[in-house]
Amino acid sequence: MLRRLLLASAGAIALSGAALAADLTRPPPAPVFTPPPPPIWTGFYIGLNAGGTWTSSTSDDVTTVPIAAFTGNTFPGPTSRAAALAATGTVPVSEGGFIGGGQVGYNYQFGPSFVAGIEADIQGIAGSHGSSSRFGAVDALSSLGLPGNFATALTTVDSNVDYLGTVRGRLGWLFTPTLLLYGDGGLAYGGVSSETSISGQNIGVNLGLCCGNPTFFSSGSLSNTRVGWTAGGGVEWLFLPNWSLKVEYLYYDLGSITYSAGFPAPIARAPGVIAPGTVIYALASQASTRFDGNIVRAGINYHFNWAPPPVVAKY
Repeated sequence: MLRRLLLASAGAIALSGAALAADLTRPPPAPVFTPPPPPIWTGFYIGLNAGGTWTSSTSDDVTTVPIAAFTGNTFPGPTSRAAALAATGTVPVSEGGFIGGGQVGYNYQFGPSFVAGIEADIQGIAGSHGSSSRFGAVDALSSLGLPGNFATALTTVDSNVDYLGTVRGRLGWLFTPTLLLYGDGGLAYGGVSSETSISGQNIGVNLGLCCGNPTFFSSGSLSNTRVGWTAGGGVEWLFLPNWSLKVEYLYYDLGSITYSAGFPAPIARAPGVIAPGTVIYALASQASTRFDGNIVRAGINYHFNWAPPPVVAKY
C-alpha cells in the first residue's frame, strides 16, 4: 500500500515538473499595441504671423468746385471753372508691403472631423505707404476767343494703413487628423490716414496782363481708426502635439473716407487790372479714398494641451 502511494506521488511530481518546464520554455505573450488617439485640437493657442498685403482699391477721387468770385469777376467765371476742372479727377494710388504680428485663439474639436474656434490678431504694416500725383490743364479763356490761357493743377494724394487687426470666427474640416482646412470671417479694424494737396496756376498772356499768372495751393488730411469686416480661409498643420503651422488668405474692407482737401484761392502776383495780393476767386476741394485689401501670410502657433498622455500599449 505504501509503495503504491509513493509511486503515485512520484508520478504527480513528474507531471507537474513537466508542465512547469513547458511554461518556462513558452514565449511570453506579445504586447497588444493600440494606436494613439487622434490629435485633439481643443484648447487655447498663441502664435506669430508674417506675410504681405496689397490694396484692392487703387485710386482716390478728388473733386473741386468754384465757390466764390472777387474783384468784380462773374461767378462762376471761365477761369474759376477751368481751375476747378484741372483740380478734379482720379489719382492712381496703390499700397502694399510687409505685414507681421501675433494672434491668440481657442479651438473646439467636435467629432472626429470638425473644428470651430475664434481668433484675434493684430499686426503692423511696413512699406504700405502709397503716394501718387495727377496733372491737369484746362484752357481757361478759349470760350471768350482768347485761347492759350490755361489753368493747371497738380494733385498729390498720400494714403496709408498703419496697422490692422481682426477678430474672426473659424470653422474647419480635418482632412487628416493633423491637417485642418478652414474658412473664417468677422470684424476688422485698422489705423488709416490720407492726405491730399493741390497746387496750381493760371497761365497765359491775358492772365499775365490781368494779374501776373496767379498761383493757388491747398491741402487737407484725415487720420483715424476704421472698423469693417474681413473674410478668408487657410490650412493649418499640427506637426507636433503642441505646434502647428498655417498659411492663410484674408480680404479686409475698412470702408471709405471723405475729407476736405482745402480751399484753393488764386492770388494776383503782379500789377495789372487787379492789384497784387488780391484774391481772384475761391475753390473748394474734397477727396475720397477707400481702404480695402488682401493679406497672404504664414504663421506658427503653440497649443496649450494639459491633457494626460495617452496609454499606447497593453499587455
